[in-house]
Amino acid sequence: MKPTLVVMAAGMGSRFGGLKQAEPVTEDGKGILDFSVYDAKKAGFGKVIFIIREDMESDFKNLIGNRIAKTISVEYVYQDMSNLPAGRTKPFGTGHAIYCCKDIVKEPFAIINADDYYGQNAFYEIGKHLAHAKKGEYAMTAYMLENTLSKNGTVSRGVCEVENGYLKQVTEYTKIAADCSYDFNGRKAILPGSTPVSMNLWGLTPDIFTYIVKDYQDFLANADLMKDEFFIPTVISNAVHQKKATVQVYKNMDKWYGITYREDLAEIKEAIGGYIKNGLYRGI
Repeated sequence: MKPTLVVMAAGMGSRFGGLKQAEPVTEDGKGILDFSVYDAKKAGFGKVIFIIREDMESDFKNLIGNRIAKTISVEYVYQDMSNLPAGRTKPFGTGHAIYCCKDIVKEPFAIINADDYYGQNAFYEIGKHLAHAKKGEYAMTAYMLENTLSKNGTVSRGVCEVENGYLKQVTEYTKIAADCSYDFNGRKAILPGSTPVSMNLWGLTPDIFTYIVKDYQDFLANADLMKDEFFIPTVISNAVHQKKATVQVYKNMDKWYGITYREDLAEIKEAIGGYIKNGLYRGI
């Protein structure tokens, strides 16, 4: 059974200003998702599931989904907004997005962010892992921090603690600048550029939904629903700490690209244009 690619695409990108998942990065109108799906299909993935909001379905299909559906099987899942308290418009987070797939995904799967470019090596490693993964044998791709930062503003990153090739825990660091500095209790601190970080490329087996359902119910009962978020790395970390799962870490030396700020587009267009020129994306 071929693994499935689950794409988290429900965010509009407030700092970017618009539907950044659909922003063209090539002259003929292709976006980052075209290249991620191409890479995933080449690595052996057999289907793509897009997690979107119901109100963006028409735009998403017209700008992205219908084009990609010509190359691979595509399904859609709505990120349910019915549990949001009055006054909150932002979804509960990545954990909730994957929760919405619990009745659809029955095979090993990888998850990615819609607006991130991960590179072919990452999909090959995760796809190879999932082809043989047993229950609870998860995986993730870890990038070097210095290869994931933006020149145009600060970012948040999940810093990974790795032991003997397996993930011990992920700690969220916020407001990391292009020089790897961040604010630590009111003073400037520096993380090593080689620090492994998670960019939300995870390889999972379907048993993860058991833990997501339980943790989501705990979140609804105990969180501040006006501001808190339910993150998929938290669910995975809980499963690891409870010894219900392991996460093999595949360290990736490639440059990661993402659209956090509109100014990031120029660098991404240049990079993907170079890959096309070098023959990496023949026939796309």
